[in-house]
Amino acid sequence: MVKGLYTAYTGMIEEQRRLDILSNNLANSNTTGYKKEGTTNAAFAKTLAIRIKDSGDRGLPRGLGNIQMGDRIGETYTDYSQGSFKITDKPSDLAIGGNGYFAIAYTDKQGNTSVKYTRDGEFTVDNEGYFRTGNGDYLLNANAAVSGTIGDNSYVRVDPLQKYTVDAQGVVFQNGVQVAQIGVVDVNNTDYLAKYGENLYDLVDGGTMGAAQGYQISQGTLEMSNVNIVDEMVSMITIQRAYEAGQKMIQAEDETLDMAVTQVGRV
Repeated sequence: MVKGLYTAYTGMIEEQRRLDILSNNLANSNTTGYKKEGTTNAAFAKTLAIRIKDSGDRGLPRGLGNIQMGDRIGETYTDYSQGSFKITDKPSDLAIGGNGYFAIAYTDKQGNTSVKYTRDGEFTVDNEGYFRTGNGDYLLNANAAVSGTIGDNSYVRVDPLQKYTVDAQGVVFQNGVQVAQIGVVDVNNTDYLAKYGENLYDLVDGGTMGAAQGYQISQGTLEMSNVNIVDEMVSMITIQRAYEAGQKMIQAEDETLDMAVTQVGRV
């Protein structure tokens, strides 16, 4: 009976963690370029139940069969499918169609600068003509994005006083002349991408970045989150029902234990 309490408990903990992840998806449903997360279920290993201290077996333990100790979160994964596009007509807004990521020279609060990656193309052009994120980090050009180098010659820069256009391959033109090319890179395996925070990804050990293939950049457009609010709300209701089932199971086990202690013990 006590094992039934444990099984219900682990199921409720799992549903709570699933709800935390789902809530984060809903909170970022309007975040540009956000990729939703999901979970998989995994069961604890089966355990052989053994009867002990049974005089009928002359003190030898007897196997009663396998029992299941409950469930747990098996894996938290990221859905990298493309989100819908939103037209903004702002020339510095860029969206990637297909696979690929913008490379960003990210500077943390300690002043350390490293290369991070994002699908968020909501950039601005500062007074010096540099493309920068909302946090002020620089957008890397094609050569720097592939090599991972950082410096003044690594950033995408235009003349801020003149109009510019960006073609499907990320080439930036002013007055019909190419002035820069936006770096779009892709990872060999998305398992080597880790969410860093601030809508950025980090490349973990074992992963390699190279020039993306088959992508198209749309100027004046933003890629929205790939979170489907209706699906997430339906999943939330499912989680709530599963959590309630765990509560009822614990209540039933508690009532059974109460009867065993107060009634069976009295007999």
